[in-house]
Amino acid sequence: MLILLAFSLMPPSPSMPSTGWDKSNHMLGFAVLAMLGHAAWPRHRWAMLAGLLAYGGLIEVLQSFTPDRFAEWGDLLADGIGLLVGEACALLLLRGHVAKE
Repeated sequence: MLILLAFSLMPPSPSMPSTGWDKSNHMLGFAVLAMLGHAAWPRHRWAMLAGLLAYGGLIEVLQSFTPDRFAEWGDLLADGIGLLVGEACALLLLRGHVAKE
């Protein structure tokens, strides 16, 4: 979470890791957070997802105070989509793991 926060608040530069599109960066970062969150708190997934979405909102608020970044509703939407994709992937991986046992 701290790495994602740092990348979100740093001035953009070509040397930063990127998928090439800002919204896919958001989706990928939050999908990874959702998968890790699912692994850590599988019984509290809705609270975890809501907390991570609030974290995405906090990042957008903080970006509004930086000179090189801008807060965008589209970024928060991309965060939410990434969370749902990450949760779906975690459930599919879990289903595959359970089926093998």
